[in-house]
Amino acid sequence: MAGWPEKYPEVPVTQMVAKGHPVRILLEQAEQAQLVVVGSRGLGGYHGMLLGSISQSLVNYAQCPLVVVRP
Repeated sequence: MAGWPEKYPEVPVTQMVAKGHPVRILLEQAEQAQLVVVGSRGLGGYHGMLLGSISQSLVNYAQCPLVVVRP
């Protein structure tokens, strides 16, 4: 996120730190969001998986648009 809020100040961005299961917290936040953006490290047991378990869960259950950014 470094540098992007300054480059695009008209785009509202909310950053937060929360304790709990990532999928549950992200899905709760997605209920009020216009867009959720997450990364995907894909550290699961299958080499070559396109999505990790968290991003896969969000793809299936998020109630708003979702962007999964891969390296």
